Amino acid sequence: MKPIAPGTVIFHRFRGYGVITSVNLLTGWVAARFGSEKRTLDLNLSTDEVQHADGEPILFRRAPPDRMPHARLMGMVRELHRAGYQRLYLYSWPKPSGLHWRWHLFCGRRSWMERARREGWYGSGADYIFNPVMGWNDQPGATIPELASALAQFDPHGLAQALGRDEDHSNWFAKVCDALLPDYAFSLGWSEGPMPESLPVIPVRQNVPEYSGPPLPWPPGWQGMWRDTSLAMPSARLNKLFLPSGAGAGDD
Repeated sequence: MKPIAPGTVIFHRFRGYGVITSVNLLTGWVAARFGSEKRTLDLNLSTDEVQHADGEPILFRRAPPDRMPHARLMGMVRELHRAGYQRLYLYSWPKPSGLHWRWHLFCGRRSWMERARREGWYGSGADYIFNPVMGWNDQPGATIPELASALAQFDPHGLAQALGRDEDHSNWFAKVCDALLPDYAFSLGWSEGPMPESLPVIPVRQNVPEYSGPPLPWPPGWQGMWRDTSLAMPSARLNKLFLPSGAGAGDD
């Protein structure tokens, strides 16, 4: 879906061509001026059948967005794995407050502790709508292929580093996606104590029951990083160790 803003040329079946003068995406209303009319007309994007100048419908998404983008990111990573970019990885873990969850996409070498940081490839549930790559703010209804295309167009050099085979991880990731999507996502962090035997699962929207499916394994190579699971670090310490420099350090 194309973005809209003041100055966007639109078409209405009763008024003809016009220009948007103001937009309120919280309510789904826009104001537009048609022809030589001096007064603006308020239009509802859900009911007034407003179109772009080329005839593409402008639709307003009534359903609230996901509380966190992790499930959509999982879908995007699985899509890119299928296209041959198997060296693309998603790391997600909770903030110390437990109110939001951080995420970090990285590619190339599968190193959970020394992840490459690229602008726009990381964020949190608190500020995902401002991400410059995925377009969460102006494309809340973007499909999984559209998100993958947005990442490829924004940083083709970075995505090129994900081209290659890592079948152990991609097979594990596909099985986790089949078990969790679209209502749940995985976490590579936990609150306290030793590392859980199975992968922690989180809901990505409200009013979703707790996950009751089969236990899921940790990603390949993850458990091997901890020789003694009783010494495994809780999420607060993982957060300090794995947080990319400057990525939301003060928004817990």
